[in-house]
Amino acid sequence: MATAIGAIEAERMGEARRDLGPLFVGTIFVGSFLLFLVQPMIARMALPRLGGAPAVWNSAMLVYQALLLGGYAYAHGLARLNVRTQSIVHLILLAAAALMLPIGLIGRVPSATASPAFWVPWLLLLSIGPLFFVVAAQAPLIQRWYTAATGGKDPYPLYAASNLGSFTGLLSYPLLVEPRLALAEQSSLWTGGYVLLVVLTLACAAVLPRAGLDTSDAGFSAEAPPTLKQRLWWVLLAFVPSGLMLSTTTYLTTDIVAMPLIWVIPLGLYLLSFTLAFSEGRSIVTGICRLSPVVMLAMGGLSLQNASREPLLAMTVQLLLLFVVAVTLHARMYTSRPAPRHLTSFYLSMSVGGVLGGLFSGLLAPLLFDWTYEHPLLILLAGALVPQAYLFGISERRWEGGRGRRLAITIAYAAIVCAIAWLAIRRPLPWLNTHGSTMGASAIGLITLFCIGRRWPFLIGLAAMVLVFGGWDSIQRTLHPGERYRSYFGIYTIIDEGDIRTLAHGTTAHGIQRLTPGFERELTSYYSPYSGVGQALSRTPEIVGPNARIGAVGLGTGTLACYTRPGQDWRFFEIDPTVVHIARESGAFTFLARCNPDAKIVLGDARLSLAKMPADSLDVLVLDAFSSDAIPMHLLTREAFAIYGRVLAPKGMLLVHISNRFLDLEPVIAAAARDGGWEAARYDDAVQADSGLSRFIFSSNWILMSRDPAVLDQVTSRPPPNGKWRPLKADPGFAGWTDDYSTILPLLKAFR
Repeated sequence: MATAIGAIEAERMGEARRDLGPLFVGTIFVGSFLLFLVQPMIARMALPRLGGAPAVWNSAMLVYQALLLGGYAYAHGLARLNVRTQSIVHLILLAAAALMLPIGLIGRVPSATASPAFWVPWLLLLSIGPLFFVVAAQAPLIQRWYTAATGGKDPYPLYAASNLGSFTGLLSYPLLVEPRLALAEQSSLWTGGYVLLVVLTLACAAVLPRAGLDTSDAGFSAEAPPTLKQRLWWVLLAFVPSGLMLSTTTYLTTDIVAMPLIWVIPLGLYLLSFTLAFSEGRSIVTGICRLSPVVMLAMGGLSLQNASREPLLAMTVQLLLLFVVAVTLHARMYTSRPAPRHLTSFYLSMSVGGVLGGLFSGLLAPLLFDWTYEHPLLILLAGALVPQAYLFGISERRWEGGRGRRLAITIAYAAIVCAIAWLAIRRPLPWLNTHGSTMGASAIGLITLFCIGRRWPFLIGLAAMVLVFGGWDSIQRTLHPGERYRSYFGIYTIIDEGDIRTLAHGTTAHGIQRLTPGFERELTSYYSPYSGVGQALSRTPEIVGPNARIGAVGLGTGTLACYTRPGQDWRFFEIDPTVVHIARESGAFTFLARCNPDAKIVLGDARLSLAKMPADSLDVLVLDAFSSDAIPMHLLTREAFAIYGRVLAPKGMLLVHISNRFLDLEPVIAAAARDGGWEAARYDDAVQADSGLSRFIFSSNWILMSRDPAVLDQVTSRPPPNGKWRPLKADPGFAGWTDDYSTILPLLKAFR
């Protein structure tokens, strides 16, 4: 009878344990959701202090990865204790971290000379460090508790729920939270989610067995503690996808398309790769792993190709490549996972790899390389790690035999590939000039396809395709100092085409100078006399007098300096010292030297610099501070326009450059004008493609603003030579941007 009762009781306990899955999955989901909701939220809060450069996001990612590593290390340290004791310690830490609620930034601002590469991590660590740290520890801890509470069930599939929660939190912010809630409301939402997380964690702790971890580790790939070699293997497998995720973000925003929110997509695919790789269903993952060498061969060779003419296609290729590599390498981690008792050690090693990948792409690469070379290097490293399996029987038979035979075949193959690559790069024959790269890469790819299954021949073919498709051209440009510069804020390339020299920031031209003698001072690109800024600056002497005080936010090549007239006082506000070097010291562009060598340059964030200036300090302020097509939101908020209004004289003019490939910024300026009492008009100039001017003059969109209607009338009443002035079109449904609220979704041209 006692035996039967015991069996019934054991069966009831087993059913209870089986019902615990939703509780633990929900707890992990909520924790990961909060973790990735706070990342864009805190970055949005910091915009008035950090600016909008894509590199700021990479710096923030380094902080998040470091805190994630700290959380996993803490979870690994707790693993030595009984699970009941673990729950008590963790709940105390959750309560202590709650003292920092509601979430927000510390009240510090950087000095003008502070390096953002170090100041950004410092600000974020002090602002959200404790909260992020304790929430980051949730995933490994709750998985370990799940194993203890269910009698030894496999906890690793729960990591798929963790990354699904991360993905949901990441997408929820730009699509749902930011467009609907002000920052104070967002902070309250996150606080409510944190309270829910504490309640769920309490519920998980309540069902833990009193005796601690009650499970067998049978059936897992590592019964003994992981060796150093295994740990290093996990670190390497985590390093490549993490670094590739950031390098893909940098590559896309620098050389393909600087579309707003583009950083969400690589990070989202990176998180989804964990969800797929750690799921219990393995058929899809197995197929992706088997085909990963083919995908890398077809798409990895395009990693350095100049794809500005087909940006969406190039973006799709790079994102698909990232996803396949991440799924494949994370799946290799999953198949080598240890027993549940060593779970925290596994996640700690994975987090170390993630941090190292982030450090390489986000911090070291900008210091080591003048271009995004980290991207193809990580692709080649991924090629060395993806599993190799023969695709065709004929391929396997060809490589049969001893080591000497395989070595001879490899040498012959390498010689053929190198010869094809040389022909494609050097193009000694006339018929190769037009399609040499495509023909060479196609031949290399076809030959290498039959080498899949042999790692070294595969890597040789992949490297050759990278060189043929833009790699050699990039290396050649690196070998010529002065043609390319890289800084924390981006990559700048100086390109000579005939008698025109262009400064390109990614795929966007930021200034053009004619090299023909006698035309070096000619006003070009977006700043020609036909543009809105050209018409306003040409009228400045008669509006405010001969001694006008003129400021320009954004230096570029210094083209605007050639509007200088005797007696005027000019100053440029520039955040990037590299741009100052290019415009003033490199000799590549001579606008400043020829037109206004004494112009003052104020280094640092323009909004902070302007806020320190006395009232009535400027008569004209030109706002032209876009990094490629990225938008510095903090320069276009209601509070920012209040600073401009204070600094400008009563008859002052504010000129805002709103040319953008992806966003219609007119509603933002119209709302700011309405709220700040500005009079405003827009000017769209149109340069005819067949006029001959389009080689060095670009069509542009400018908005002129003033508190004095008479000033606006003086500029707009004169018949313009090209284009027309018109009143701003207000959008009644658009509230405008403030430091507390902003969203770009209603401004995307694709949706308007």
